[in-house]
Amino acid sequence: MSVELIRGRHRYRLVHRYPRAHGGGKNVLGEVGSVAELAELLRTRTPLELADLREAA
Repeated sequence: MSVELIRGRHRYRLVHRYPRAHGGGKNVLGEVGSVAELAELLRTRTPLELADLREAA
């Protein structure tokens, strides 16, 4: 999952990345504009919840 600034607004983008050994690339599973929408996206597309996410340094 990444947070990106697109056209002046923060967007949460849920992406599945493929390893280089399998050709690389990425598949965007969804993109939302709020934390509530992100929680719903995670609930419907993954076994994760917001509490499972952590900030990467």
